[in-house]
Amino acid sequence: MSEPTQPPMYMRRDGFGPAPELSALRAEGVSRIGTPFGVDAWMVTRQADIREVLGDAERFPIAFFGLPQLPGAPELSEEQLATLRAGNLLQLNPPDHTRIRRMLAPEFTIRRMRRLEPRIAGIVAEHLDAMEAAGPPADLVRSFALPIPSLVICELLGVPYEDREGFQRRTSRMLDMSTPPEEALAVRLESRAYMAGLVARERAEPGDDLIGTLVREHGDDLSDDELIGIGGLLLLAGHETTSNMLALGTLALLRHPGQLDLLRKEPARIDAAVEELLRWLSIVHSGTLKLTATEVEIAGRRIGPGELVVCALPAGNRDPGLAADPDTLDLSRGEPGHLAFGHGVHHCLGAPLARMEMRIAFPALLERFPTLREAEPAPVFRTMHIVHGLTSLHVAW
Repeated sequence: MSEPTQPPMYMRRDGFGPAPELSALRAEGVSRIGTPFGVDAWMVTRQADIREVLGDAERFPIAFFGLPQLPGAPELSEEQLATLRAGNLLQLNPPDHTRIRRMLAPEFTIRRMRRLEPRIAGIVAEHLDAMEAAGPPADLVRSFALPIPSLVICELLGVPYEDREGFQRRTSRMLDMSTPPEEALAVRLESRAYMAGLVARERAEPGDDLIGTLVREHGDDLSDDELIGIGGLLLLAGHETTSNMLALGTLALLRHPGQLDLLRKEPARIDAAVEELLRWLSIVHSGTLKLTATEVEIAGRRIGPGELVVCALPAGNRDPGLAADPDTLDLSRGEPGHLAFGHGVHHCLGAPLARMEMRIAFPALLERFPTLREAEPAPVFRTMHIVHGLTSLHVAW
């Protein structure tokens, strides 16, 4: 099987934003498109319609499409597929999703996250010190954007930070749509094996980290497969998303000097700035894939049961119905209710942590390097990754 040459429509980008052909389809509200899974889907592009789809888990349950369903992937039994889905909130419908999320939610409250604030600030300062000591130029992805959230999620989960190169490599291969399906599935199984070892250690001697806490408080209610799935999802999502927001967000500010100057002059604006960057960048291309449970109507179109539905989050977040002049980056907007963290029962559990990391990291970076600027070679956007981002961002000061 040949590797895909371009991403599916809902993943297409033009720099920071959705590709023009994707934005143009917003006028139709819902469009028929092809998917990497060999079946067509209905793509939803308007903000209000996306909210309706993501907010109704009964009419639009999770569709079990992923690496194992890609053409060319090794065939797995139903039992093997169920094992891979266990504990992964993005692959679960209520009531299984509700049961596991209820156990996890207390660990991700805003109050609980605030306890991490001093440690996150310390991690950020340590990496800025190292950048300053090494001198310019620097690759901001490697020296700042990637290691900070990786270290934070490692400490939160109880994952040894010295293992980061392994899980970062595996994550990158799994999220890259150009990775051959058999290799991507093998890497996923390798990741599960790694997390299984961690869970076994925590079962034997629970620590103060999140996995250890789950073992102590819910060990009888969660299977090992569920703990492995929970840990794997949090490890992947906990570093991949925030790191790309830090790199892309920095580049966006550097290329909008007026907005950068506004944030420097008014640092108290950081909360609104983070929300606007989340909306404008929308690094997660789509919400969880859905399957219609009954006949539905979206954007005036009737769709029968058993149809695949995908939500194009970048198109929805740049919907004129959400914000005036939505293609413009404007840090003075405040918080317009974007969809960058999804919506409904699958709204990102780690949103408070991601917001805190960005609220600390962006001002610290800009304060440490007042003359921060792009350097050669030019940044490279990732085109085939499930999470939008940069492979590198060279800067000087």
